[in-house]
Amino acid sequence: MLKSFFIIICREFSLAFRAKQELINPLVFFVIVTSLFPLAISPDTKILQLIAPGVIWVAALLATLLSLDKLFKSDFEDGSLEQMILSGTPLSILALAKVCSYWLLTSIPLIIISPLIAFMFQLPVRETIAMLLSLLLGTPVLCCLGAIGSALTVGLRSSGILLTLLILPFYVPILIFGTGVMIAAITELSYAGQLALLGAFLVLAITLCPLAIAAALRICVNY
Repeated sequence: MLKSFFIIICREFSLAFRAKQELINPLVFFVIVTSLFPLAISPDTKILQLIAPGVIWVAALLATLLSLDKLFKSDFEDGSLEQMILSGTPLSILALAKVCSYWLLTSIPLIIISPLIAFMFQLPVRETIAMLLSLLLGTPVLCCLGAIGSALTVGLRSSGILLTLLILPFYVPILIFGTGVMIAAITELSYAGQLALLGAFLVLAITLCPLAIAAALRICVNY
């Protein structure tokens, strides 16, 4: 199973680097959205720090959604998904590998560049660290939940809007606690509780979401 897990990740990386345009789209979207707010609202430090948690987290959430509808679609169209289902490896393990590769390819670049965004919003070091920790714990949960919606709509020709409507309500708690971490840091309060809740959501997502994804894929492929 471990070998199959890493084979899927290597395959996803190989496919992603063949289509570099789709690989950089979430990162470009994140940078553009977050950089426009300081220019459009105000250069005042207090105002920028006040809006920073919401802007950064909403931009990260939307960037995560940007390519989710294609997560399983190419495998569904070329028959690879059927081969995954018929292989001896549990489909939930392969689904988790797909989600992990998607997170590494889309969310990790956002996390790496986020200190630059924090500098644009004039966030101090403590707030920047809180932002990095919240994104590091929250974005994998967004990818896991989004993968369930992608699996449910994999057989549809145009699934972008439907996927967004299905997944956004489940993103709300992660958005609340993710921004809560940054708000607590800005107001000089402890954010350990919010981080602990994000960690709990992450453990639940890694444990349960692959099973839900596998079940949804089997339904769509009729296996």
